[in-house]
Amino acid sequence: MEVVIVADRASGGSLVGQAISDLVQARPDAVLGLATGSSPEPVYDDLVTRFKSGTLSMARARAFLLDEYVGLPLDHPESYRSVIERAVVARLDFPVGAVSGPEGRAADLPAACARYDASIAAAGGIDLQLLGIGSDGHIGFNEPVSSLGSRTRLKTLTKRTRRDNARFFDGNVDAVPLHVITQGIGTIREARHLVLVAWGSEKAAAVAACVEGPVTAMFPASALQLHPHATVVIDEDAASGLRLADYFRETWAAKPEWQGL
Repeated sequence: MEVVIVADRASGGSLVGQAISDLVQARPDAVLGLATGSSPEPVYDDLVTRFKSGTLSMARARAFLLDEYVGLPLDHPESYRSVIERAVVARLDFPVGAVSGPEGRAADLPAACARYDASIAAAGGIDLQLLGIGSDGHIGFNEPVSSLGSRTRLKTLTKRTRRDNARFFDGNVDAVPLHVITQGIGTIREARHLVLVAWGSEKAAAVAACVEGPVTAMFPASALQLHPHATVVIDEDAASGLRLADYFRETWAAKPEWQGL
């Protein structure tokens, strides 16, 4: 696992945006994994800036969402299809139908989960998966004690996660759906490059447990330690709980430029 400590959210967004741009330039038909929430926003803003400048095109790329609420209409403003449409699809040049998400209103949810994993495999797998991290260590909606080998499946949200997400529902925790479909940790780990971003002191404890704690299902993000190409990009506040922060700064500063992110 590589840990990169940057000055602020904008710097982190630019760094990850450059990595995605480099990937798409080298492989125009790249497959991306998109996350929602506030953490990826600086990355998406950077991609839009590159697109507007003419240095980036997603015209041949594809993307898959990490998760989706169960029961929300696709056009609900807080469905993850709608969120990604606003934050990414409407601002870039993905082809129509190139961005897919789990079927949160499917009549047969287990079958929909299996279809989603199969569709990712059929696309050749995900080249770069963008991730945020929850205050309890979840990635996607894999709550604590999720199997580290889990596949895309139905999950029940904890009270803590629903409270965290209530800000997207006018502060009304009762409006946050109780269930979601999420890529499992095993599904996520099949991506060729995992990039987790986190900003602010409120994520410091979660980042420290993810990077320096034991690998445990009690803290799902710790599974990134098992991946051959996992990158954690954080600002100084999010790095404040790391015992080895100076080591991570030194190794990043000395990294050969040709290696990239």
